[in-house]
Amino acid sequence: MLRGKVAWITGAGSGIGSAGAGALAEAGATVVLSGRRPGQLEAVAAAIAAAGGRAEIAPLDVADNQAVARVGAEIFERHGRVDILVNSAGINLPTRFWKTLTPESFAEIVGINLNGALYCIHAVLPSMRARKDGLVINVSSWAGRFETYMTGPAYNASKHAMAALTHSLNDEECVNGIRACVIYPGEVATPILKNRPKPPSSEEISRMLQPEDLGRTIRFVAEMPPRVCINEILISPTWNRFFVGGADIARG
Repeated sequence: MLRGKVAWITGAGSGIGSAGAGALAEAGATVVLSGRRPGQLEAVAAAIAAAGGRAEIAPLDVADNQAVARVGAEIFERHGRVDILVNSAGINLPTRFWKTLTPESFAEIVGINLNGALYCIHAVLPSMRARKDGLVINVSSWAGRFETYMTGPAYNASKHAMAALTHSLNDEECVNGIRACVIYPGEVATPILKNRPKPPSSEEISRMLQPEDLGRTIRFVAEMPPRVCINEILISPTWNRFFVGGADIARG
């Protein structure tokens, strides 16, 4: 159980972030929900409260380093700690392939997926070091473990870099009691699917991982004792379209 723990979740308004927040709250943690859409955060917080959990919102664009530092300081002022950081904020764009990618769109994707995770880690590290305890969970992607065509170079680069960020954190900060886990999900039925050049069918979506599957995974990592570091988790649907293919992910 996580009673007495404080968890900060980015990308918490929907998808994996929302499910992770719900699972951590169910385990007893107080969850702080960050994302760019206050209305969605409020809905998630209300659902958590209705289930008996404790949640509060902290609207945030993780690509804004100063805003991240401010929100991190406000959480510390209210709670005196962040025990668990879940970096789940992430985007992709329809114009994702080399033939349509621009430097501006590349920077936008990397700014949220990678830099945003870095900013949040930087905000919580000092207090974790001081307590000699802390957990960082970085939500990467199957595209951060293997090369995939469908997700495009900017997303792939940012998600591969999240893995490197995680492993370097364990390398340097294990002596301070800090542990980090990178999760590489295969296809998950989340709103980001709408940003694909050709969204998958409802039948295909039903076969994918569901957000609650990742919520359970995040809770599993968080409930491990401090002596345990789960360095990485690779998780996919049984019907793995990166193996079997699909009409909407074919090269073209």
